[in-house]
Amino acid sequence: MRVDLPNMRVGYGGGIPPNIGEGDRAAGADGIRENLDPSWLRGEPPWLDLFTVWLHEAVDARIAEPNAMVLGTVDEHGHAATRTVLCKGVDASGVVFYTGYDSDKGRDLAAHPYASVTFPWIGLERQVHFRGPVNHVSMEETEAYWYMRPRGSQLSAYASQQSRPIGSRTELEARAAAVAEQFGGFDGGAEVPVPATWGGYRLVPDVVEFWQGRANRLHNRVRITREPDGGWRVERLQP
Repeated sequence: MRVDLPNMRVGYGGGIPPNIGEGDRAAGADGIRENLDPSWLRGEPPWLDLFTVWLHEAVDARIAEPNAMVLGTVDEHGHAATRTVLCKGVDASGVVFYTGYDSDKGRDLAAHPYASVTFPWIGLERQVHFRGPVNHVSMEETEAYWYMRPRGSQLSAYASQQSRPIGSRTELEARAAAVAEQFGGFDGGAEVPVPATWGGYRLVPDVVEFWQGRANRLHNRVRITREPDGGWRVERLQP
């Protein structure tokens, strides 16, 4: 069966749950939510406060995995790749995620330490995009997050040679079982150390864009760009 992709479309401009509105400056007397405007971006950095509000509202609206973001990287040959990862920290210094250094994305970032991420909160008619250089987080920060992870996640990360081929699911599960036995089991035992090839990355934003869906595809886009002097330029973009 063919899917009718050309005629597949959803209208925007009013589908936000009624209890979610602070991030849109709440509905006016006419019931129409206000349009995203460059004046909403204030502070240092100017993107952080609004992003925090939108993230909280994505959580409140029960968006599935509201911290999921699409990460785009480029390999040594200039070939782009995207995949979904989980954001594990956002503050004025940037956006943090964790992965294997020898994974496909880790090798891409070693070749070109610049990336983009997108938070696709389509259920709220919102997206936020970040672009900028990527650096390793400190070992202290990596360890602090590692020891917050469930034991099963630690053991799986320790067992997996991320992005490398493996013969079968059975072989993968056998590797995980062997590592679990080494450390005393999935339910408890010896502390699982941070693998030498695993850790955190921080994307330091040069560009941040907020997107807000509106009727007739006249969407609102506001972009914040870091200036050479360290300041920020805020501007509205055409959809």
